[in-house]
Amino acid sequence: MGQQFRRLRTLISVFRFNARGNVAIFFAILALPLIGAVGCVVDYSMAAMIKTKLQSAADQASLAAVSLDSPPMTTATNMTSNGAVSGGATYATNFFNANLTTTTGYSSLTPTATVTKSGTTITSTVSFTANVPTFVMGVMGYKNIAISGSSTSSFTLPTYINFYLMLDVSGSMGFPSTSSEQTRLEAVNPDQYTINPGGCTFACHFSAQGACAASEMRLPAPAGAPANWSQYCQGYIVSRNGGNYFNTPVTSCPTAGTSACIQLQVDAVGYAVDQLLSTAASKEVVANQYQVGLYPFIRYLYSYFPLTTNLTGSPTNSSTINYAAANLASLIDTGNNSNLGSGGTHFENALPSMNTIISSVGDGSSSSSPLPYVFLITDGTQDSQVQWNGNWSGSNNATVIDTSLCTTLKNRGITIAVLYVPYQTIQNPTTNFNNEDGAVNAIIPNIPGALQSCASPNFYFTASSPTAITNTMITMFNQVVNTAHISQ
Repeated sequence: MGQQFRRLRTLISVFRFNARGNVAIFFAILALPLIGAVGCVVDYSMAAMIKTKLQSAADQASLAAVSLDSPPMTTATNMTSNGAVSGGATYATNFFNANLTTTTGYSSLTPTATVTKSGTTITSTVSFTANVPTFVMGVMGYKNIAISGSSTSSFTLPTYINFYLMLDVSGSMGFPSTSSEQTRLEAVNPDQYTINPGGCTFACHFSAQGACAASEMRLPAPAGAPANWSQYCQGYIVSRNGGNYFNTPVTSCPTAGTSACIQLQVDAVGYAVDQLLSTAASKEVVANQYQVGLYPFIRYLYSYFPLTTNLTGSPTNSSTINYAAANLASLIDTGNNSNLGSGGTHFENALPSMNTIISSVGDGSSSSSPLPYVFLITDGTQDSQVQWNGNWSGSNNATVIDTSLCTTLKNRGITIAVLYVPYQTIQNPTTNFNNEDGAVNAIIPNIPGALQSCASPNFYFTASSPTAITNTMITMFNQVVNTAHISQ
């Protein structure tokens, strides 16, 4: 008995000090929270995955609502005031839902969308809330995990701009475009020979004053000339066909220094306008963003081709603005166009007329509220004389532009961009007609300052060659677009 009792005591002592079962005991005790923690990770991972899908759908919906071809953007561009864009919220919500047709694992989804316009900025916001059912966490009383998200996208509308091109087609713009072209014309033009024995280059294209009439002719007929050859040497015709008296006058002369024609300043301007039209058409972000109109002037401002959004017409189709630009030189002052009048350069009529034509000044936020810009392309002389049917009146002593006429437009918020095509000094000037040539040459140094005062800040330009005229007009356009966008 004593031996058995001692053996029992030994077994009890061994059991008492044996720790090998603690691991199982502790694991059993910790199993429940460990399983709960892993379950929470699984539940939250599932919720995060579903939220990512819902957020992606919200991002796509907010972007879609402000894309250029979306219905809300079409509506917004036509709005004349700020506020909610009609149909925008519905469109964004439908787009959001359409992106979730194959996504499951959530409940109580509530999307909220808004699309608003403020100035030229369209803003779309798509938000959502939803519940994701749980598995393990449900045992602990948490049946759902609430998720939410939001996405905002915005777009600044393109600025709508109207370009009013005031184009000087007075007699002085009939000057050849360069000094070398002036020399070429002088060498072949017998118009008004008794007054201009060195060859006529200035005011030689008024058909009503009997150019090249028998009393004016002092040159022998060229070899092979017809009996009535004198009718071919009227100055305007000569200047348009390179001095070949028997060719039909060309309708445009886009390049200087060719045998086909002698390029006039107004030719160079017409070619530059055509390039401007191409540039404007290529830079449009939305349809009909830019409108361009051509408004030449002599005594009167003439709506030669009023504002149009069709800037890519054929230059051979007389119904297009492109044709009008290519044939701008056909409007040079010959005393025959009653829409333009004749004689001198009348800024005192042209600028007030333009002020009337621009009936309202918009902010560029929509096609119904365009920003107006006036492009004044001129050699800068102001001359108050008038001619019709060969009769002249008024003073022919040219002066510079009256800048107060420009101030009236600028005070209304109209930007004036001036392109000065430098007045070419008259070679071999005469003292005829009250020293008209001398008066013109004398004011040339004063022209740039006056035109710069007329222009809006940072919108005065000058170009002395045909190529420079084209390049500068494109620069003017780009500066308008950039400035208008920044100001909005």
